[in-house]
Parts: sequence; structure tokens; C-alpha cells
Amino acid sequence: MLGRRRFYVGIVEGQRVVAVMTGLGMLNAGITTQLLITYFNISGILHYGIAGNADDNLNIGDITIPQYWAHLGLWEWERYTGGALSWRLFKSAKGEDMKEEDLRCIEFGKYNVPVGNASNLLSKVCYDEEEILSVTGSPEIVEKHFWVPVDDTYYKLASQITTKDLNLQRCVDASKCLSHAPQVVMVSRGASASIFLDNAAYRSFLHSYFNVSPVDEESAAVALTCLTNNIPFITFRALSDLAGGSNATNEVSTFLNLASVNAVIVLTEFIRMLPSQLLTTLTK
Repeated sequence: MLGRRRFYVGIVEGQRVVAVMTGLGMLNAGITTQLLITYFNISGILHYGIAGNADDNLNIGDITIPQYWAHLGLWEWERYTGGALSWRLFKSAKGEDMKEEDLRCIEFGKYNVPVGNASNLLSKVCYDEEEILSVTGSPEIVEKHFWVPVDDTYYKLASQITTKDLNLQRCVDASKCLSHAPQVVMVSRGASASIFLDNAAYRSFLHSYFNVSPVDEESAAVALTCLTNNIPFITFRALSDLAGGSNATNEVSTFLNLASVNAVIVLTEFIRMLPSQLLTTLTK
């Protein structure tokens, strides 16, 4: 036991693994990932769990494998009256290059009800990059990252997973079944923040502005910690709900266990496909 967390060492599909539960949220996930990297001689991290679905092209039960992850909980909240030296202007004043993500803000006035005057005291939130201290960089010199890629070799291998070869669950019981058979889907982007998302408007914003499919509370912390330590990783997230995108009650209470089992099935298949090496598995 380390940091009050239990680490389970064993064999899965002929591979040596260390398994541990991250705990809820970005802080827990980051701490757990760093403990793994510090105290175990690992060659890669496989993260898995459930997620909300921000993509209308996907269905509850699908298992998503994003190529990139971002933390969308690091904000600069602008004042209503304007005139503040915002972080974007501050970066420009320092001579730093502006990036696409520098312009990504959500203006609350656009979501007023009834629609009309776009003025809102909440003004707008703009998303900032994370600053990390990489083991491959210079001491005390920060690197800025927004979209963190998963390991390219892992991603290419995961793309070979065939849904028809897997016994993915479709029904919780005789009265509760998914409308579509679950699929393993390679997607472009996933996003995390220590927020349980159950809001249709914000869900739509995340997908239209960032092309995000799964939304969760841990994966970006795992991604950033692995990036900091130069450790390859990949994440498998099964969609348990529509993140507020339906008129019904949030679906997570119905499909959480089904989605969790399907995530484990896909993870196990991925481990089976890997060449022999020491791995670590991280679950929410």
C-alpha cells in the first residue's frame, strides 16, 4: 500500500501488470499515476473507466479510444466590464506565440434564456494550457501543453481491435438494453475536468469547439503526469451517459456497471495483443 492506495501485482493475458484505482477527480488521478511511476518499474500505463458522451455520432455503451486528451478545467474567468489584462493579452505582451486554443472561450451571454441580449454578468471563461516540468526538459523550465497525445504505438495497436471478436455487454437486464450494439471507436479528442457534466449546452459547446467525444474527470491528469515523466499511455473510456444531452434523467445510474465491464473487456483484449512487457493498469 502506498499513499493509502492498494496496488495489485499479477498477470493478465500473460502480461505482468500492476493495477490500482485512481480515485475520483484530477488530483487523485495525478497522485496515483505519479506513485505508480515513482515506485514501480513500468513501461507504460493503460487507463480505463467510464465517461460521458459529448458526441452525437456515438452511443451509450461505445468504448472510445481518443488520440488526444486535454484538461478543460484550467480557466481565466474574465470580468464583465472588460479592461482586464487577460492571460491572452499577457502572453502576447511577453512575445509568446498565440495558439488556436488561446481563442477558445465560452461566452455565457450566448446561452441566456430567453435568447436576446448577449450581455451576462458571468462574462466568459477562456481555457489555458497546462504547465509541466518534464523529465526530458531543463530543470525549472516549464513546458506548455494543451492537447496531450497518447502513445502512437499503443494507438495504432488499439485501432486493430475488432468489435465482433469481443463479447461486449448490451443489456443490464431483460428490461434495460442499449439501443445499439456497443462499438470500439477510435476518436480524435477526449477532455477532463473535476466536474461531472450533466448539461446539454456545455456538452454541445465542448464538442463543437473542441471536437471532444468522451468527457471524464481523470484521464487528462493521467495524460499530463505521463507526459511529465515521459511514460507512454493510452486510455479506454466506455460511454455510460449522454452528459446531459437527453431529456431523460442522466443514464449513468443505469449503464455505469455495463460500461465499466465493457471497458475492462476492451482493455483485456488490448493487453492480449501487446508484445511481452511490464504494464500498469489504472482504473477510475
